[in-house]
Amino acid sequence: MDLRVLDDRLSVCKLPSGSPWPVPEPGARFWSVTRTDSELSIVCPEDEAPTGEHVRVEPDWRALEVAGPLDFSMVGVMAGLTQPLADVDVSVFVVSTYDTDYVLVHAAALEKAVEALRGAGHQVHAG
Repeated sequence: MDLRVLDDRLSVCKLPSGSPWPVPEPGARFWSVTRTDSELSIVCPEDEAPTGEHVRVEPDWRALEVAGPLDFSMVGVMAGLTQPLADVDVSVFVVSTYDTDYVLVHAAALEKAVEALRGAGHQVHAG
């Protein structure tokens, strides 16, 4: 796989399920919002993370974007990316879009993640 490290530092956030749908700032590079019966999850730039009494925010994530678009028939994309990271104890948070996938790792583990992915034969480029 061919991956690109995005420049943004991101936060992974959890809000109560009934929270209003957030509106990203104009020009925001990376936002992902998912609502379930039990929560509203947001991945956004750190400086746009929501605040409030019932908000949980995990800051300092970096994203590796898989070059896409990826065909829906492709099998094992995430396994091929996450297994080398699991082998070196790097925790991930994965976000998928229609066209591609993003693997998020804590900023402190980014260098270790890039080394592991390159060691597994993936191409990783700076943002």
